[in-house]
Amino acid sequence: MNIRILSLSPEWMEDFKSYCRKYRQEVDDSFLYEEDLADFQIHEEHPTYLAVNEEEKLVGAASIIADTYQRKGQQARFRILHSETGDMDVYNRLLAEIVKHGEGLAKMFIFVPSVNPGLMEIVAQLGFQVERYSFLLVNEPLTPAPYNLPEGYSFRAFRPGEDEEAWCVVRNAGFAQLKGSQTPITPDMVAKYPGESDYLNGGMQFLIYENRPVGIVRCADDEYLDAPIMNIGPLALLPEYQGKGLGRLLLRRALEFGRETGYSRVILCVNAENERAKALYLQEGFNEAEYAVNYRLDLQ
Repeated sequence: MNIRILSLSPEWMEDFKSYCRKYRQEVDDSFLYEEDLADFQIHEEHPTYLAVNEEEKLVGAASIIADTYQRKGQQARFRILHSETGDMDVYNRLLAEIVKHGEGLAKMFIFVPSVNPGLMEIVAQLGFQVERYSFLLVNEPLTPAPYNLPEGYSFRAFRPGEDEEAWCVVRNAGFAQLKGSQTPITPDMVAKYPGESDYLNGGMQFLIYENRPVGIVRCADDEYLDAPIMNIGPLALLPEYQGKGLGRLLLRRALEFGRETGYSRVILCVNAENERAKALYLQEGFNEAEYAVNYRLDLQ
């Protein structure tokens, strides 16, 4: 099989996007939605390589996200690593080109959904190691439970242009020990949320205690199994406010918002090691839909 490995160029852009659309149900599609593909451009922050056969047909693709945020954590995330040939030589050659962009990084990682055990075997053969498991949970039909806020607590909607720093303080402290989320986000990143296609007006909420933001939850528009769904995440509390039942209040407020906004189902992801959070979600009406395995490729 005569396969060439090419760096993505403008003349191959539409073929690359078509390939992503064709196979995104087999891979982690977190960055392969239509809006992601529409905005995708050739850039040093997301190196992309293609496998092309003798008939000049694209038969494989590898692309990583190595932007400022990812590099801050000394890592890069795969947007796609896939070849319809299933040939290990093609995978090895695609990966070899991608790894050349790993200067200054400690690792690259990829999520593989449970629906594709074949790809799990391939990435293991490529030298990736299992780092963690993530569960996809769905709540439908949406029937939020009532809640009562303790004295001194209230909910308040996020105010664009005012609350970016406060959002980061809670999120970064709450996720400081959570695998895969330890890298702090910045106010500039949060400032972009209202301009994104999944943004829901009023969907970013603070839990306030005596005028201090102590918890956050974000509700965003999403799609699952080709139908609309509301995505919850992040949900975070300052460490000193964890273990008090406040996470349940944030979750119920998010579910209430979903019903108010017209959603009939809700989705979220939770790390397997975060057993307390997963137990909470199951108690609140979520069911496990599928899981993904996070594989790590060490570069140092």
